[in-house]
Amino acid sequence: MMGPKKEAQAALFYEFCLEDHVPADHLLRSIDRFVDLVDIREHLVPFYSQIGRPSIAPELMIRMLLVGYIMGIRSERRLCEEVHLNLAYRWFCRLDLGDAVPDHSTFSKNRHGRFRESDLFRQMFESVVARCIEEGLASGQRLAVDASLIEADNNRQNSSQIAEWTPDMTDPQTAPRAVREYLETLDDAAFGAATPVKPKFNSHSDPASQWTAARKGPAFFAYSNNYLIDTDNAIILDVEATRSVRQAELGALQTMLDRTDNRFDIQPERIIADTAYGTGPLLEWLVQQRGIAPHIPVVEKSGRTDGTFETSDFAYDDQKDIYICPARKELKQRRRAFTNPRTPQPDEHGVLRYRASKAECDACQLKSKCCPKAPQRKVTRSVHEPSRDVARKIYQTINYSISCKLRKKVEMLFAHLKRILKLDRLRLRGPCGVRDEFHLAATAQNLRKLAKLVPDQSQTA
Repeated sequence: MMGPKKEAQAALFYEFCLEDHVPADHLLRSIDRFVDLVDIREHLVPFYSQIGRPSIAPELMIRMLLVGYIMGIRSERRLCEEVHLNLAYRWFCRLDLGDAVPDHSTFSKNRHGRFRESDLFRQMFESVVARCIEEGLASGQRLAVDASLIEADNNRQNSSQIAEWTPDMTDPQTAPRAVREYLETLDDAAFGAATPVKPKFNSHSDPASQWTAARKGPAFFAYSNNYLIDTDNAIILDVEATRSVRQAELGALQTMLDRTDNRFDIQPERIIADTAYGTGPLLEWLVQQRGIAPHIPVVEKSGRTDGTFETSDFAYDDQKDIYICPARKELKQRRRAFTNPRTPQPDEHGVLRYRASKAECDACQLKSKCCPKAPQRKVTRSVHEPSRDVARKIYQTINYSISCKLRKKVEMLFAHLKRILKLDRLRLRGPCGVRDEFHLAATAQNLRKLAKLVPDQSQTA
């Protein structure tokens, strides 16, 4: 029997509870247990005026931003629409059916003002990390680090060669916000002072971004997102935004380790990274100053392709400070006998040079395989070689093989960041905007990890 046709008729009174319409297994319901915004209002009090009309609650804006980054909503205009329509989003943001959703422009005003001045996103990220440590998800014994390129929000056509653009050509008073932030970070080790090498092109809209072709494809402007994670459960302990150059990424590792130690008293047993971090100065800093075992491949530049002996074929005698060649001859730094002994000094690159005797090389039967085109063989040694030897010994252990598998957890986080959270291209410009995005994204990833690994006691009861 065909039922009667019903006409939509508005009721005079409604009984509706948002709590009853959010599924028990919804992701936001699981995450809501770990979102503690009690201290945010007290933290922001000095940045609000004591007069004027009441502002929109900062807790509401933070919850809406978390929804956007957790659910991969990249547009704040679309975020406002989704919160207006989606019951679960309204419930998470503590909005009733009749409550109005803030306008999208409110986020920009607060982000460029009180949120940035108070470093709110950094504080929120650290509070979530502290909760992860409290729940036992991060022991701090084995840490891994890596960096990933995130495309900047600019157009390659809106750029010029670096020789045609200098900072004094821009008036800081009338320049866009991203340009002013670039001028302010010219002496920052993570940006302008990371390397004296200038990029080929400079973006007009976001000059702090780096022109790079690291993906072996068409060059583009990008920033580097640096993660320091605990390999137990892939919890992000620290995040840093830098230029997309290796020097800046190496400095970011030192910054993140120091900051993690000061904030959470974490002193790791080992640090896991790829070959880009295997430079002599960084290994020296890890081994000698921090006492951290570097599970990092050493950068080797002494390899030869002509079939002659490499530096690894020469044995170093630590007691005599000499090298022994395959023919059992000695290579020394100085062969003259001085009345007053002189201590050899490394060059500006921190390199010491050891030389064989020309007479011994001329009479050696292995000369054709050692130095066929040179009168004598020379071997260089870095002043950081002891620390490099520590990394080489670790490379041969079974623990290093385990570390290679654990290192993939950082790459998995970057894949999740780009594919699930949709942060393959930045939406904000300038160093400050990039830091905000990276902190919010890392906070979202840690919150999702908490929701997945920590059971809800109310549900199990």
